[in-house]
Amino acid sequence: MGDPHPRQEGPADLRLVAPALAAWATAAWALDASGARVTWVVVASLLAALGAPLVQRATRARTGTRPGGARRPWGAWSAVPLAAVLLCVAAAGTSAGLRAADVRRGPVPELARQYAEATAEVRLTSDPRLTRPGVRGDHATPRAVLLNGEVTRLTRADDTVLATRTPVLVIVDLARRGATGGPGDAAEPAGRSPWLALLPSTRVRVTARLVPPLTGGERIAAVLRVRGGRPPEVVGEPSGAQRWAGRLRAGLREATEGLAPDARALLPGLVVGDTSRVTPELDDAFKRTDLAHLLAVSGGNFTILLALFIGPAGLAQRAERRGLAPRLGLPLRGTALLGGALTLGFVVVCRPDPSVLRAAVCGAVALLALATGRRRSLIPALATAVLLLVLYDPWLARSYGFLLSVLATGALLTLAPRWSAALRRRRVPPRPAEALAAAAAAQALCAPVVAVLSARVSLVAVPCNLLAEFAVAPATVLGFAALTAAPLAMPLAGMLAWWAGWPAGWIAGIARTGASLPGGAVDWPGSWTGALLLAAVTAVVVLLGRRLIGHPWLTGLCALLLVLAVVRPPPLTRVITGWPPPGWRYAMCDVGQGDATVLAAGEGTAVVVDAGPDPVLVDRCLTGLGITRIPLLVLTHFHADHVAGLSGVLRGRSVGAIETTGFEEPPDQAASVRAQAAARHIPMTRAEAGERRRTGGLDWRVLWPPPDPAPSPDGPNDASVALSVRSAGLTLLLLGDLEPLAQQALLSSPEGAALGPVDILKVAHHGSAYQDPELIRRVTPRLALISCGKDNPYGHPSPTTVTALQKEGALVLRTDRGGAIAVTGGNGRLAVARD
Repeated sequence: MGDPHPRQEGPADLRLVAPALAAWATAAWALDASGARVTWVVVASLLAALGAPLVQRATRARTGTRPGGARRPWGAWSAVPLAAVLLCVAAAGTSAGLRAADVRRGPVPELARQYAEATAEVRLTSDPRLTRPGVRGDHATPRAVLLNGEVTRLTRADDTVLATRTPVLVIVDLARRGATGGPGDAAEPAGRSPWLALLPSTRVRVTARLVPPLTGGERIAAVLRVRGGRPPEVVGEPSGAQRWAGRLRAGLREATEGLAPDARALLPGLVVGDTSRVTPELDDAFKRTDLAHLLAVSGGNFTILLALFIGPAGLAQRAERRGLAPRLGLPLRGTALLGGALTLGFVVVCRPDPSVLRAAVCGAVALLALATGRRRSLIPALATAVLLLVLYDPWLARSYGFLLSVLATGALLTLAPRWSAALRRRRVPPRPAEALAAAAAAQALCAPVVAVLSARVSLVAVPCNLLAEFAVAPATVLGFAALTAAPLAMPLAGMLAWWAGWPAGWIAGIARTGASLPGGAVDWPGSWTGALLLAAVTAVVVLLGRRLIGHPWLTGLCALLLVLAVVRPPPLTRVITGWPPPGWRYAMCDVGQGDATVLAAGEGTAVVVDAGPDPVLVDRCLTGLGITRIPLLVLTHFHADHVAGLSGVLRGRSVGAIETTGFEEPPDQAASVRAQAAARHIPMTRAEAGERRRTGGLDWRVLWPPPDPAPSPDGPNDASVALSVRSAGLTLLLLGDLEPLAQQALLSSPEGAALGPVDILKVAHHGSAYQDPELIRRVTPRLALISCGKDNPYGHPSPTTVTALQKEGALVLRTDRGGAIAVTGGNGRLAVARD
């Protein structure tokens, strides 16, 4: 079994790094390069590689061996590494060029260029997944099911049948459509779509419109757009292996059914990459804290299982003595064979998509490194994994996930050991030193790439990863145990899942807490120039950190300043920034193209009117205002630009009740509001004209909509809740999105007839041109507030509306120019502050 004490080894072996990087770069370039250019590069590389030994011989013959065995000149000893690089360039160019050419030719790309309709038989190669909900204007974009697959049979419009094997992306639109083909009034419930029950390797027949991919060099030849009004037509059942894997995954979902919502959503994702239960809010929290790698199957999951089986990686021949395999008396070769079987099972259960294959290959190479018993073979193992993966799947060369995996692994193998040793020399205990060094090293190398993807830099990534790290292993191991036990004994699986739910819930709590911190992330240029700038800043921070760590008091002061910058306690923020202004009465949040108004009702307390389209933006606004308690949340109507941010309002705040209009259109948004209220046990009431309320120093009455029986509104906008609010002698009129007909009806209604001049007007419908001139003349506001998004496609606010308001003497302020607005004053005195 080898010496229990590993021998001292020389410096890391870097000979495979250059060939791997050369193959990576060549594959990325060749995917959308012309065939002629790829051929030229491949041939030139091969000729140069074959010529390298000739150059070496000629150099040796010319220089000979120097006295005393001195080292030969550069040309003599660099020929072999150069030839290796050139051969890898040729291999990567050949692989990428041939694979890309296969995707670009054939009937499927041809029909896609014509935007033709066809009937196709598709063999699925991935699990179905739902798109994230979005907001377009005042409507939520319909959700769709995405499936990767391979077209095996294609029937053209002229009934010509063609056999092929072409990778495609299938998009199933879940919005129901009427006979005219326009959007209907409802959409199929996304979570109950039969398309989501399909397993990989299932063959389905679809009638779809073929469209080309958005960009060149993708791994798919076309996008198949399918209307999802009907269930899928299955023409071939999934393979036995995928049915087995599907039963295991379904068993894990059943075992986690009784867990808390976040643990119930996270555990299947952490174990097998099943993110079907992860809400958009939870997903965003993991992204904002740089914990998103825990939601996807990665080498980390597999490493934990291997460490349990063979012992901690990287300890050479001593490693196998500390895992399950040596305790069972398995020899090293048997350990490697069973580790390979574990790798195969991992791929099948977690699905053989690129991220899983990437993790499995890294694990297989780690087994090879273990068998050699050499610690210094870990970096060559990583280089080998990169080389094999880009040759097998050239599209990984353009994958950000692949880049992040390689950077993180490289950081753990190179930077982390040195940083850990430096921390231990400064009397940091070994375990905390290793954890801190690993998290900091991975963040240092990965942060520039993450900034390109998200246009922000997380300031809480390292502490969040540190706090989550110790919970990942127990959650993963117990989750896999529950996965294995589910087909045999569901009660046992449920108990194991319950135990795993505790660390999983802890991880989710860390993500949500970190994401809720107002200074947890800073905006950053989302470009490669921004990435280079961040890399330079990181290098400076590391150099300064090396000097600071020897001065405990100075280090503590810097840490305290960083904590204050991240937490941003409202009293301190108010002193430094002046926001929110003391004694503010009303505030209009900058939530993009939507509405969210805050009415102060005491220290940390406010009535909120509408939630905007973005949970993150409205949560950030309320946090900046110091709002922790909301006695009443008024949702004027159910358009997405007023209610889609509801989860951000509810996050970390107590909400007494939600009041809405009685016109529940669109139905999907109304159902979403009711579901979120029910999940948090928040009562819902219906607003009716004549209702009067008071809380703190705030008085308001409902002006619209009228009570039943009332004429049916023309749409959700005309059913908006309109409010007249008074605080400290200042009057505010909020009109929701009322349009001219409803505004005229309001003026002639019993509640609206008494309307007179107001101090502040929240202009209806983001300042659109659809305003009743008589209403503007009647209320003659001193200040007109318009909430709209910068460069919105609707031209809001309309110049005619702005001009009409200014003619009545109003000062017009808009959130797209200057951000959030706060109004202060009282008893006729009016002042404005901007965030």
